[in-house]
Amino acid sequence: MAKHITNMNQLQKALQPVMVKMSDKLAERVYQTLNYYLYDYYTGWTPESYSRTEAFLRSAVKVDAYPDKGGARACVYIDYDSMDNYVDTTGYQVALWADQGLHGGLSVNHKPHVWQDTIDNTISNGSLVELAVKYLRSQGIPVRN
Repeated sequence: MAKHITNMNQLQKALQPVMVKMSDKLAERVYQTLNYYLYDYYTGWTPESYSRTEAFLRSAVKVDAYPDKGGARACVYIDYDSMDNYVDTTGYQVALWADQGLHGGLSVNHKPHVWQDTIDNTISNGSLVELAVKYLRSQGIPVRN
């Protein structure tokens, strides 16, 4: 059923559910990619100088999309506060090392840059824009890219 829209507020209200669902799909793609690199980080090297807790492996968080200021917002992040069982370091430091290609602060041959690789393979390469365009078209919204 077509909606009669006569002003920007009505347009915003009509599009917001589409934007929320689209944002959730985009966040899910980022979340999946982040988990791929977290898994790659863990399987690519086995430490000999410390025992793994796997807290970092399970640290990715996706917050479902929700309406925000006339648009939509979804969040994907590494919850370094949940990594509180490390000896002589913090969860934040572990996440920072992982983005620098370090394991436990050590330079090793297998060096994924967990967060940057996620950004490069979702945002920087344009795949999120392609996914957004595909979603909008599936909702009957003509979009050119």
